[in-house]
Amino acid sequence: MNEFDLWQAGLLAAVGIVAGFLNVMAGGGSLLTVPVLVFMGLPGPVANGTNRIAILAQNLSAITAFFRRGFSDFRLSVTLAACAVPGALLGALIGTELDGAWFNRILALVMLGVMLIMHFDKGSRERVADYQPSRSQLIKGHLLMVAVGFWGGFIQIGVGFIIMPVLNRTMGLDLVRTNMHKVFIIAIYTSVALAVFASRVEILWLVGLSLALGNAIGGYLGAHFAVSSGEKLIRLVLNLVLIAFIIKLLFAP
Repeated sequence: MNEFDLWQAGLLAAVGIVAGFLNVMAGGGSLLTVPVLVFMGLPGPVANGTNRIAILAQNLSAITAFFRRGFSDFRLSVTLAACAVPGALLGALIGTELDGAWFNRILALVMLGVMLIMHFDKGSRERVADYQPSRSQLIKGHLLMVAVGFWGGFIQIGVGFIIMPVLNRTMGLDLVRTNMHKVFIIAIYTSVALAVFASRVEILWLVGLSLALGNAIGGYLGAHFAVSSGEKLIRLVLNLVLIAFIIKLLFAP
């Protein structure tokens, strides 16, 4: 990418707002941002790494929004994030060598599985706001965070669709607190992944910062609506995004 014009910065900021909102409410925002970066001429690994700047900004913004609305549990968020970091480190090391789009079909199947699990898991509709996970739920959730971190460090795309069932279905958290923990965990392991990408591939910081501006705005709005509208809106957005992206991944040329 030889030149970076003002209109491109504006386009990235606009795309970032939509992506940041989707990422906080459900997931899949990187399915918008990464293709845009590639379309602008960035090689796959460079787009994958540069996108992490926006992901970090978006989740820091969302953490702030949740905290200001009275939603935080940093003790649990930190332990979950600590388990995700080793997986993210390994995933990022592999992700810097990634080239090609064959993984889209696998991602579509993962997203389809997540949608079916959350649809047929009737108990997930009955989560209470002050529910405290049992010891066994905490252990399972922390172990699964290693896999979540690996996927996030590897490609990031669709990680929200993986982490939400872990927090909601496995650990029993309601969807508002699921998103509260999700944004903290992703912010922590993204810092590690970004450092790995920066050390191994070229990162276009100005491009990433333009995208980050939009993602931060979208992330803040997503956290606000998650708290205000609760589980009903989150579940609706999640299912709509899943259906749209599954169709795109499976049938797009």
